[in-house]
Amino acid sequence: MKTIATFALLLLLGSLPAWTQERGRGGESHNNFKPSRPPTRGPEPMHNAPAPRPEAAEPRNFTGHPGHPQAPHVDAGKWVGHDSGPQDARFHLDHPWEHGHFTGGFGPRHVFRLVGGGPNRFWFGGFYFSVAPADLAFCGPWLWDSDQIILYEDPDHPGWYLAYNVRLGTYVHVVYLGTA
Repeated sequence: MKTIATFALLLLLGSLPAWTQERGRGGESHNNFKPSRPPTRGPEPMHNAPAPRPEAAEPRNFTGHPGHPQAPHVDAGKWVGHDSGPQDARFHLDHPWEHGHFTGGFGPRHVFRLVGGGPNRFWFGGFYFSVAPADLAFCGPWLWDSDQIILYEDPDHPGWYLAYNVRLGTYVHVVYLGTA
């Protein structure tokens, strides 16, 4: 009987690391930040945006509260980090919607599962996108073959959409590249 109990204890201890990981691969949790429900709508347009930041400015701090991610995120419906306004040169496109407008649906009623690629070119359902160069540092923990995202229109930056990662609660600017 003692042998069975010892075996069960060893089995239990061996599986402990799997139990401690967050659901999904890798257990990435941004310091225990747990996103609430996906936002019901995208951010409001900026009417009094701050002066444009110089390219060499200090890195932004998105962690307004302990444990929040150091990336643009949504906290209780507030789009943390979406405050640069329409004059932000990082999100200027010479030819907005060069590949057309995304027509697959916006908001939490349209959840899409990523099925491949990476930040430079990812896809789902035959739609292709690319992350803005200015936001590449914020999508490192994304799982490009399984994460769920929700798209929102960006009211300040023509040609850009906001891709909200349901698992992480963070978002990045993406541009639509067209269909397959």
